[in-house]
Amino acid sequence: MQKTAARSARAQAPGAFRERLSPSLWVLVSAAVVAPMAALVFAPLDTTVSLVAGVVVGVLFVTLLIVGSPTVAVEDGMLRAGRARIPLELLGEPVALAGEDARTARGPALDPRSWHVIRGGIDGVVVVPVEDADDPTPSWVVSSRTPDRLAAAIRRGQVRPRTPRR
Repeated sequence: MQKTAARSARAQAPGAFRERLSPSLWVLVSAAVVAPMAALVFAPLDTTVSLVAGVVVGVLFVTLLIVGSPTVAVEDGMLRAGRARIPLELLGEPVALAGEDARTARGPALDPRSWHVIRGGIDGVVVVPVEDADDPTPSWVVSSRTPDRLAAAIRRGQVRPRTPRR
């Protein structure tokens, strides 16, 4: 379910990263249970109608879960997490966390003022402090299946070229 490929030639620049935080397989299988439930609702009308309705509702529900999944991307000098974006120059040093450290960052250590894009079932987390004095958000907490790659992409995107462009 992991897809971290760039979507265009423009996004393949150094530091580019893209990941859709789609639900895990067990969540999709669990969501497919709505199909027989929908079929049972229409069973008194007609068995054919109930089977068709169940399949349509099940496919629609799973499709909505996948399409509605947030995307995390580092491209064009911006960090995008869900519907929010922030320039990389306003961010501090990212910290990639996994295991117990990630659980703590998502739970007891989670600052309610931070921007959160947290997906259940994804263990890794990247915490990135915001260094803009005018921004009331102290940090971004972003789920990632590959937190080390996301943190590295943020670091690469923060490095400015030393030679001027012509």
